Amino acid sequence: MSTKDFIEKDYYKVLGVPKDATEAEIKKAYRKLAREFHPDANKGNAKAEERFKEISEANDILGDPKKRKEYDEARALFGNGGFRPGPGGAGGSFNFDLSDLFGGAQGGGQAGAGGFGGGLGDVFGGLFNRGGPGTTRTQPRRGQDIDTEVSLSFTEAIEGATVPLRMSSQSPCKACAGTGDKNGTPRVCPTCVGTGQVARGSGGGFSLTDPCPDCKGRGLIAEHPCAECKGSGRAKSSRTMQVRIPAGVSDGQRIRLRGKGAPGERGGPAGDLYVTVHVDSHPVFGRKDDNLTVTVPVTFAEAALGGEVRVPTLGGPAVTLKLPPGTPNGRTMRARGKGAVRKDGTRGDLLITVEVSVPKDVTGKAREALEAYREATAGEDPRAELFQAAKGA
Repeated sequence: MSTKDFIEKDYYKVLGVPKDATEAEIKKAYRKLAREFHPDANKGNAKAEERFKEISEANDILGDPKKRKEYDEARALFGNGGFRPGPGGAGGSFNFDLSDLFGGAQGGGQAGAGGFGGGLGDVFGGLFNRGGPGTTRTQPRRGQDIDTEVSLSFTEAIEGATVPLRMSSQSPCKACAGTGDKNGTPRVCPTCVGTGQVARGSGGGFSLTDPCPDCKGRGLIAEHPCAECKGSGRAKSSRTMQVRIPAGVSDGQRIRLRGKGAPGERGGPAGDLYVTVHVDSHPVFGRKDDNLTVTVPVTFAEAALGGEVRVPTLGGPAVTLKLPPGTPNGRTMRARGKGAVRKDGTRGDLLITVEVSVPKDVTGKAREALEAYREATAGEDPRAELFQAAKGA
């Protein structure tokens, strides 16, 4: 992605969130859009695939607090795509020296980029083409990020799991050792002089940069293009990686594994691997944040008179729940430490909801006992308060 794209693209608009959106709002918007436009759900739909790439790119920037800060500062400084002119007017006459702001140290002072903590300095360094056209060193290129998905069982998501992931990505071509030239002797691109970027004048005494159209941003041109990669130096490869999914992940969560993406070029770092997790449902247990949930049937006698009820846990021994006399239907009780694993290694709780079970057929002594109970409580009306409240409303 060029610095021009970094500044001009409105990632907030891509995700449909306001500029003051919280991390949770950004995460929620991304998940919703990613599911809607994911290639697996839109087979053969090129527009949906392109939309999914835009959504992923926007989430990569806005979902990372550091990147989001750099992005917001850059857009604020450049007025969402165009540098704000100073008092000199639209002609671009400024009352300060841009080299002092973005260039190296002047007169023994600190480098201007350092004033931005290294983050925006890197962005502005590429934006203003520091080093100039005179440099001939080809630049390292970071590998591409890879997006993939994995499906886990409910238990695997709670306890964590190591899963094999087969991924396809662009890596250095083996036939030409990543040079793009079948003889292994590419030459430096004369257009960009090996930088991979060309300046584009925009007035005001500075220029923006775009990827070089001749070398496609590589900085090198193959005199004798490799037959395998057609001179690009990159070839599609597949690999299987064992990936550890941490305990406690939730459905739709996106995990970032640094340096596990596509390999870089010319000594550049590898990209990152993003894994979107899908969790299957469980026939007994549910989940609410870091807590697990379960509904336990109890008899009328247990609810009315109280008693002890055994309750299953996920992957562990059963716990004994003590019901107090007069426990109402739908009451939720808590078994501490029997829930999902938190980030700090502790566990949430198991929330147990009591459901009074009513038998379909009552015969013999059980029926006689219930008839006697009905006669003994004939003077009680559990709906009296209901009707009283209805009249007073």
